[in-house]
Amino acid sequence: MLEVVIIGGGIVGLSVGLALTERFPDKKVVILEKENSVSKHQTGNNSGVIHSGIYYKPGSFKARFAKQGSQSMVAFCKEHGIEYDICGKVIVATEQHELPLLQNLYERGIQNELEIEMLNAEQLKEIEPHVAGLGAIRVPQAGIVNYQQVSEKIRELIEKNGGEIRCGVEVKSINEHDNGVTIETSKGTVEAKVMINCAGLQSDRIAKMTGYSADLKIVPFRGEYYKLKESSRSLVNHLIYPVPNPDFPFLGVHYTRMIGGEVEAGPNAVLSFKREGYKKTDINLFDIAETLTYKGFWKLAGKNMKEGLNEMARSYSKGLFVKSLQKLIPEIQADDLEPGGAGVRAQALKSDGSMVDDFYFIPGKRSIHVLNAPSPAATASLEIGKEIVARFEKKFETV
Repeated sequence: MLEVVIIGGGIVGLSVGLALTERFPDKKVVILEKENSVSKHQTGNNSGVIHSGIYYKPGSFKARFAKQGSQSMVAFCKEHGIEYDICGKVIVATEQHELPLLQNLYERGIQNELEIEMLNAEQLKEIEPHVAGLGAIRVPQAGIVNYQQVSEKIRELIEKNGGEIRCGVEVKSINEHDNGVTIETSKGTVEAKVMINCAGLQSDRIAKMTGYSADLKIVPFRGEYYKLKESSRSLVNHLIYPVPNPDFPFLGVHYTRMIGGEVEAGPNAVLSFKREGYKKTDINLFDIAETLTYKGFWKLAGKNMKEGLNEMARSYSKGLFVKSLQKLIPEIQADDLEPGGAGVRAQALKSDGSMVDDFYFIPGKRSIHVLNAPSPAATASLEIGKEIVARFEKKFETV
């Protein structure tokens, strides 16, 4: 019988595996991943931002893990020779009514103990000459990295520590009992004393298989991007974000420098008809039926109908997408853009239509479940790993 089995080989599951093999080198730790390699979904389709934690409620897991996680991630990259760039970010108010929101965001950043700077329009022009804004916050701690490269290094370290990653292994059923967990997979039975659920887009289903039913469901939202053509990349110096709409829980279209030199523009946020659906044509009837029969989705949709329709329109109209990008950089034209990629966000929704805004963990008899790990999960992944191991040690220290 294994000591610990982790379900999910994204960056969170891998970070938990690394922390476990470092803390308990004598325990046999195995990660089960249904895809043929690690970090194929949220991690592998991530923009690569190292977040600072400015957006998050002071005292929340997000705020703490983002700040500590950005430091941990930079230290990890330095130690292992992974390329990164602390390029900084500006959050820009383009309309008068956004200035009080910008001020509120600045005060939140100060509460989160970040070294940030408020800029007026002239100061913004000095560092981002192509951006149109009435004011901005400069966040020098923000950066970029390739999280796929980070994941591969973590995998290498886990295996060096004696852990094992089994790819191409899909979980079919789970039986949690007094002495451990029996997992039926596509490649046979796995037995372990403790199971840790880091399944991301499938995390609520894994919890349900284990016998736990929290008041939430994962609803997938696809974010679609364009990329700036090479000739237009000089329009962007930093990461450039709009002031987030407090009534709509997504950050809005923005410009993201990538570690390879590319610049992404986007995303929108549209309902995905498949939990792991990266194209408009990707449809899974079970996934969409599960979403459309969930009352929490309809309550969210009812509260955000206008914004949701705008997001859908942008998905099908490049002209509308360009128009939203021009709010930040008026020079941008359709000819500056080429198709980019897409990612799917595993958004946990409660039955009352509210979004689970923070990381969300639930303990089981012989298991721990990470049921919500939204952005900044990649930034915070090493710290989440430490947190889960601390919970593991407290609950199962005699295992």
